[in-house]
Amino acid sequence: MEFLNNTDNVVTIAFVLFVALLVYLGVPKIIAGLLDKRAEGIRNELDEARALREEAQTLLASYERKQMEVAEQADGIVKAAKAEAEAAAEQAKADIASSIERRLAAAKDQIASAEAAATREVKDKAVSVAIAAASDVIAKNIGAGDANAMIDAAIKDVGAKLH
Repeated sequence: MEFLNNTDNVVTIAFVLFVALLVYLGVPKIIAGLLDKRAEGIRNELDEARALREEAQTLLASYERKQMEVAEQADGIVKAAKAEAEAAAEQAKADIASSIERRLAAAKDQIASAEAAATREVKDKAVSVAIAAASDVIAKNIGAGDANAMIDAAIKDVGAKLH
């Protein structure tokens, strides 16, 4: 029994018995089964992660396409807005030019009207002055009998022209 007095031998025997007990109880099969389940779970998680990655890449590509489409639409909108603004500016210039022409024509008409009114007023004033002068001359040179005869002749003349 000197063999058992050595602690190294006792530990070796205990270890071999422990391992034999583990094998007898099926612990290696249980551990292998657990490891297989764990490996299968990790494989499933990796497959799911790959699928999620592919889906994320698809979504990213879709969003990048949409972003490019939106950027193109925005550029189109900006170009259209610039074109509309330029057209509106040209229209405004044309409207201003026609408005200026109308105002100039109206001013010319007003000037012509004022000239005509001034000419008429001068003529009327000249006629009034001439009538007054003629009246003074006639009054000084014609007697009452001649004046009545002229009035009667004028009345007959007006009567003939009216009928």
